[in-house]
Amino acid sequence: MPLTSTTAPPFVTVLVRGLLAGLIAGLLAGAFAYVAGEPHVEAAIAIEEAATHAEPAAGGHDHEDALVSRTGQRGGLFLATSLFGAAMGGLLATAYVLLSRRRRTYDDGRSGLLLAGAALLGAVIVPFLKYPANPPAVGDPATIDERTVTYLLMVVLGLVAVWAGSLGYRAVGGTAPTWQRAAAATGGFLLVAVVSSVVMPSFQEVPEDFPAALLWDFRLASLGTQVVLWTGIGLLFAALMHHDLRRRTATALPGT
Repeated sequence: MPLTSTTAPPFVTVLVRGLLAGLIAGLLAGAFAYVAGEPHVEAAIAIEEAATHAEPAAGGHDHEDALVSRTGQRGGLFLATSLFGAAMGGLLATAYVLLSRRRRTYDDGRSGLLLAGAALLGAVIVPFLKYPANPPAVGDPATIDERTVTYLLMVVLGLVAVWAGSLGYRAVGGTAPTWQRAAAATGGFLLVAVVSSVVMPSFQEVPEDFPAALLWDFRLASLGTQVVLWTGIGLLFAALMHHDLRRRTATALPGT
C-alpha cells in the first residue's frame, strides 16, 4: 500500500526536489547527447563545410568562423542540458503541487512520475513525429522563424492531446472497466494529436543528397536525449518525494 499523508510538503521543498531532479537528469541527458549525438553532429558539419568550400569563389560569399568553437559548444552542451533540466524539473514540481491540491492525500511521488511521462508524450514525442530534429546543414535559414513558431505550437497541441486523453479517461467513469477507460483516453489523445498533425504545415527541407542514415541517427539521438531527460526527472523526483513522505510519516507516528 502506498504511503499517504494528509500534510502537504511545503512548496519550496517540492520545488527544490524538482530542481535537483532536473539538474541531475539534465547532466545525464547531456552525457547521452555527447556520446550518441556528437558524432552525428560532427559528420553533418563536415558535410556542410564540404558543400560550402565547393561553392564557386565568384559567388562572393565570405565565410566567417563560428563565434563559438566546437570545443566550447561541447562544453556548453552540458550547461544547456543541466539548466534546461532544472527548469523542467521546477515546472514539474509546480504542476505536482497544483494538482496535489485537488486531492486530500499526497502520494509517494507517483503523480510526479506520471506528469513526467505526460510531458514526454505531449511535449516531445508528439512534436517529434511531426517535426523531427534536423542536424546542421539541413533547413532553410529563411524559414527558421516560421519553423520555430510551428514547433512551439505543436508542443502546445501535444500537451492538449494529453489533456484530452485525461478527460476521456475520467469521462467514462470510475465504475467502468479499466480497458474502457484506457480506450477512451487513447481515443481522446489520438483525436487531438492526429488532427493537429494533419492541419499543421510541413517543411520538406532535407537535401536529396543528404545521407539518410546520418539524418535518422541524429534524429534518434535527439529523441533519446529527451527520453533520458524526462525519464530521469520522473524517476528522481518520484524517489525524492517518496523518501520525503516516508520521513514525514515516520515522524508523525506516535512514539517517534
